Amino acid sequence: MPQKKKALEATLVVIKPDGLAKSLTGNILTRLSEAKLEIAAAKCLRVSRALAEEHYHALKHKPFFTELIRYITGGYHNRRKVLAFVYVGKGAIKKVRELGGATNPEEAEPTTIRGQYGRITTRGVYENVIHASESPTEAEREIKLWFEPHEIIFPTYPTKKMKKTEQKEVWK
Repeated sequence: MPQKKKALEATLVVIKPDGLAKSLTGNILTRLSEAKLEIAAAKCLRVSRALAEEHYHALKHKPFFTELIRYITGGYHNRRKVLAFVYVGKGAIKKVRELGGATNPEEAEPTTIRGQYGRITTRGVYENVIHASESPTEAEREIKLWFEPHEIIFPTYPTKKMKKTEQKEVWK
């Protein structure tokens, strides 16, 4: 009996406002290409307060939460936008997190994206250039938060058809 082919692992990557303000997009994408993963979705967007709060919901009780929301929504930079990607492939989460480095730029290896381009501001805000999903569960939650099913070119998670005035595919 043939074995069922395992689905490709997916992960969310966000190039944050500081990465865009410092014109690091090309450098970051070049580094991410080292993972030999495939881009399944990409878009440029402004992060609303609602999206930011939902994305970082697990940190809402932390003292730095307000600063974190201001940071990801572009409040500290002249770039009020981010680039969001879904990368897919074998071991995608681990590969991207290794390339990204530790969340704290001062603890990140100097050869990682955060170690090379990140900093901690005088206010104590981690400007760590990118976001990378931590686990398969978080990756699924984050991808479904940032992308609609039709925006991803590979089937990543089950979908269902919804009928309203227009037919649209939504997450189950």
